[in-house]
Amino acid sequence: MLKLLSSTSSRVHCLTTPTPSLRIKQEPNSLFYALGRLIGLTQRSPKNSFFRACFCSDSSDGSGSGSGSQPAVEVDEKGAESQSGSDSKASSAIVSTYPKPEDYLTVLALPLPHRPLFPGFYMPIYVKDPKLLAALQESRKRQAPYAGAFLLKDEPGTESSTSSETEKTVYDIKGKELFNRLHEVGTLAQISSIQGDQVILIGHRRLRITEMVSEDPLTVKVDHLKEKPYNKDDDVIKATSFEVISTLRDVLKTSSLWRDHVQTYSQHIGDFNFPRLADFGAAISGANKLQCQQVLEELDVHKRLQLTLELVKKEMEISKIQESIAKAIEEKISGEQRRYLLNEQLKAIKKELGLETDDKTALSAKFKERLEPNREKCPPHVLQVIEEELTKLQLLEASSSEFNVTRNYLDWLTVLPWGNYSDENFDVIRAQTILDEDHYGLTDVKERILEFIAVGKLRGTSQGKIICLSGPPGVGKTSIGRSIARALNRKFFRFSVGGLSDVAEIKGHRRTYIGAMPGKMVQCLKNVGTANPLVLIDEIDKLGRGHAGDPASALLELLDPEQNANFLDHYLDVPIDLSKVLFVCTANVVDNIPNPLLDRMEVIAIAGYIADEKMHIARDYLEKTAQETCGVKPEQVEVTDAALLGLIENYCREAGVRNLQKHIEKIYRKIALRLVREGSSNEFVISGEVVQPAEAKAEVDETDQHAAPNETATESSVQTSDQPKDPKDATEAEKLKETETTKAVEKVLVDASNLADFVGKPVFHAERIYDQTPVGVVMGLAWTAMGGSTLYIETTEVEQGEGKGALHVTGQLGDVMKESAQIAHTLARTILLEKEPDNPFFANTKLHLHVPAGATPKDGPSAGCTMITSMLSLAMKMPVRKDLAMTGEVTLTGKILPIGGVKEKTIAARRSEVKTIIFPSANKRDYDELAPNVREGLDVHFVDDYSQIFNLAFDNNTGN
Repeated sequence: MLKLLSSTSSRVHCLTTPTPSLRIKQEPNSLFYALGRLIGLTQRSPKNSFFRACFCSDSSDGSGSGSGSQPAVEVDEKGAESQSGSDSKASSAIVSTYPKPEDYLTVLALPLPHRPLFPGFYMPIYVKDPKLLAALQESRKRQAPYAGAFLLKDEPGTESSTSSETEKTVYDIKGKELFNRLHEVGTLAQISSIQGDQVILIGHRRLRITEMVSEDPLTVKVDHLKEKPYNKDDDVIKATSFEVISTLRDVLKTSSLWRDHVQTYSQHIGDFNFPRLADFGAAISGANKLQCQQVLEELDVHKRLQLTLELVKKEMEISKIQESIAKAIEEKISGEQRRYLLNEQLKAIKKELGLETDDKTALSAKFKERLEPNREKCPPHVLQVIEEELTKLQLLEASSSEFNVTRNYLDWLTVLPWGNYSDENFDVIRAQTILDEDHYGLTDVKERILEFIAVGKLRGTSQGKIICLSGPPGVGKTSIGRSIARALNRKFFRFSVGGLSDVAEIKGHRRTYIGAMPGKMVQCLKNVGTANPLVLIDEIDKLGRGHAGDPASALLELLDPEQNANFLDHYLDVPIDLSKVLFVCTANVVDNIPNPLLDRMEVIAIAGYIADEKMHIARDYLEKTAQETCGVKPEQVEVTDAALLGLIENYCREAGVRNLQKHIEKIYRKIALRLVREGSSNEFVISGEVVQPAEAKAEVDETDQHAAPNETATESSVQTSDQPKDPKDATEAEKLKETETTKAVEKVLVDASNLADFVGKPVFHAERIYDQTPVGVVMGLAWTAMGGSTLYIETTEVEQGEGKGALHVTGQLGDVMKESAQIAHTLARTILLEKEPDNPFFANTKLHLHVPAGATPKDGPSAGCTMITSMLSLAMKMPVRKDLAMTGEVTLTGKILPIGGVKEKTIAARRSEVKTIIFPSANKRDYDELAPNVREGLDVHFVDDYSQIFNLAFDNNTGN
């Protein structure tokens, strides 16, 4: 009689067979004796064991071993009252197995989602289908407690390793679909017990599905399978089984889980044979379900043993890896614990000996030591705060959050350079030299810096100022700041406020916030270590404004010379003296800076560079930098003035020189590539020496034999000749070798003719569209963020008719220019009425005014006089004089208003080869401040009224 070993729901049950006839003889030569030797490795502990499956004694399947099945099975079930309760009185039930299991040829099909059931093993499954559960209970009541357990195939397109179907999902599949998803080979399973929806199955023998009988619940016809006959005395089978047992022994040394399996197996096995050994190894291994199904389907005993051997070998490797991982982690943890223990002991010993104080005392000593050098210079209110915070630090627990806040606060307070100033250099001559070395031109900026130094020298001390450098990109605003710091011998700190939207970046966070930090100025003072650095605030015209406040307003206190002597940072919460700091701000467009902030700064405009200045900058600065960057020697390349001029006029017309620098670097990179290619094709460089190919060397040697005495020896002859004994001769030989190496590569010449080979086709073409301006076309001057430019204003008539006088404007004009066009149209009618009273042109003609480059938006108050001249030229059929450009806004009474961007517009006129320029009289002072090389060769007229422009534009037509 078999007894059911009940355990907790988390454990798998096994059957025992204590009948005397089935006891195993402990013979040294038997196979089971070898397996039984494994048990000595551990004591059985069933309470702590977790079984994947355990062997059942009544699992005979008619194999060659000749063991038969019992006619009946008695099952002692603890807790049987919780089953379907037809007979709740009995605490045990006897389940008849008559007829024999092999007589069942039609069985219910149970799908197994995770692993196949092997003969002789328990497996609990959950049945969610009510019809199938009822059929199983009915079979058990009819004393026919058998069903077929078949592994479910994976869904098409999914991998078996990732398939995770639950029993609930399994039983959603029914009928023919379920039949097609089942593996053909399964196991005849006895229904041991049914508790709720949990069914415990015991495997008996292998089955093969032949056909489907009914669909719901799925019932199938089966054939009972038997192992192929085998010879129990076959040496190969014996050897394979012994190897399986040997591998099991090795695994047992590392895996306690396997020890529990083998203990239960050896204590409760009935008739031991080779097929059961193969099933046992496969059933308890961690292999995937397809590999286990392969073992289940294999009827050849030798092949089944081989498959099982592969699985247990893999388990052996996994166990070794697991053991090594566990050992490494254990060593690491034990090492850290040991180190921690020793450190604690060391602290205790040092404390007892008085060699070390606690953390709070050490921190206080560190802060006091850091403050000591600047204690006399430190303001009294700051010293008072530091002392209070040090006292507070001693009273706080080291583990509290307030302790960390106070420690960080003291760290910032004591690290700042209170009253520590760097020695400034007030040498004006030296400053002039440094500024000239770094930048060409920029007279206004250099003059302002020299004034600042001169005032500092006379007063004996320097006062901080706020200077704003405004101008197009690439004119050197940021690099000017570095040069000023070098000239004054001040520390330099730069931070950009472009896009800054958080006030805390400038004013700092409150200390109560997590991760609070001071603002940029406090960080600056900490980094530079002096209280009088030069601080460059970049892109001040691009300040953002977000939900965290208005940074432009936060900068008011920082950049106000009257307020920044007591600048208050939110984090430090003590006043800081920033009056000695020299602030230099940069901006592209001053109009974008808020007026209250702009009012606190001295604006120095940098208009840009004309072609002559760009030539000097390219020769003296950019070209040298490009040569060093690309590793090209000056004697290896020559860039002509014509090439540089073509580069400036046709590729780099913007006001700055950043784009010019990029193009020069591009030229030198291509030159470097050409030099390397030519050098690689002519010479081989090995460990610093030039070695020519053997054939060339032989030819050169031959030539040297017939060379004239005064001819210079070639590289190969220098190498093949004996080394000179005299050191002077050796030096001359090295110089000769170096000279010849340089001569091996031709000098690269960059001229206007081959400039396109280095930088591509020209980007810009001449802005001057007309050699002779036609009727209705006048050249105007405009200011852009990239500098100045010339643009034509064109007027033509659309149609004529009585009373059809009107004006249509195009060219992406802004509101200001549209209003200027209306004013110009009205004033032009008035002027034409004065000059030609009988000409009804404006009254009867619809005009179309266009400003070319329609894709470029244009706006600004300086195109009025140009528009009037264009309309009058069309009305009177008179072209304006050649090489004339004008700018200025006009009123309805004909008065000319001043404009901005005089230098940029003058530079644009020179670039377009304009000789005559008309400016408003109010701009005469701006023009007189321009450098002589900018004004050279220009005929400039300053006007107050449009009548003067009319005379200049039309009365001298004979000079065209």
